[in-house]
Amino acid sequence: MVDDTPIGRAAQAAVEAIGRAGAGLPRPEHTRVMIVANQKGGVGKTTTTVNLAASLAMHGNRVLVVDLDPQGNASTALGIDHHAEVPSIYDVLIEGRELSEVVQAVPDVEGLFCAPATIDLAGAEIELVSVVARESRLKRALEAYQQPLDYILVDCPPSLGLLTVNALVAGAEVLIPIQCEYYALEGLGQLLRNVDLVRGHLNPSLHISTIVLTMYDSRTRLASQVADEVRSHFGESVLSTNIPRSVRVSEAPSYGQTVLTYDPGSTGALSYLEAAREIALRGAPVPNPAAPAENSHTGVAGMPRTASTEGEQ
Repeated sequence: MVDDTPIGRAAQAAVEAIGRAGAGLPRPEHTRVMIVANQKGGVGKTTTTVNLAASLAMHGNRVLVVDLDPQGNASTALGIDHHAEVPSIYDVLIEGRELSEVVQAVPDVEGLFCAPATIDLAGAEIELVSVVARESRLKRALEAYQQPLDYILVDCPPSLGLLTVNALVAGAEVLIPIQCEYYALEGLGQLLRNVDLVRGHLNPSLHISTIVLTMYDSRTRLASQVADEVRSHFGESVLSTNIPRSVRVSEAPSYGQTVLTYDPGSTGALSYLEAAREIALRGAPVPNPAAPAENSHTGVAGMPRTASTEGEQ
């Protein structure tokens, strides 16, 4: 007998979501390094980072979230301690500490890890100015990280400073969350120009691989108009899955959880699971044959996923 009450339907949706997540997805041949960036705040950038990471991990992948935002919201959402005394990505970028010394396992999701951010990162923009090879500090840290990973997602601050440049130099793919509101494309041109500059001078492999439409409200004409406009600009880079406005998605970080563990049957959780499935099934974009050969490290697409220390962590 099927329980057709609201609670029963929610429970059934949760069971289906968990079953769908556990079904697994094809793992990428090489570590995919995805830089989640948008210099406009409030677009769902951190929310998208942590929930996509959790979705991919629940599909059987090993995923690392690098929290590069001094606010540390990604660390909070993943339930990772990030007070001032905790070893963090700041120590990696400024002090030269090994990334393996700061990475923590996310308690609720197997296969998900986080390099947390602390308030110290707020001064990193200034401190990096005088550091040798300042644009490639994160890239070298990822190169030296020996644990096998399928995905690395870097949550950037809402600016285009040296922290974001470090991320763009370290990765091959840029993922841009765009909210379905009036100012969706405002200022996006500067981000695209920065991507072009980094590609031309520092990282030939860099390109925009994924656009995610967030805060989608199907009841409004504006949301569909913005979605159509974004798709006309970016074409197949835009995921077919839209992320809806969801109270559950907003509530989850206050409990130190992603929406996948907070309410796996919610529309937000199901949408992120579908978005992660779409990203995985699309696979990493084919590199530009005109670009220089890629190095064998996690900083670019093309690194073998399995490292020599397969059994660790």
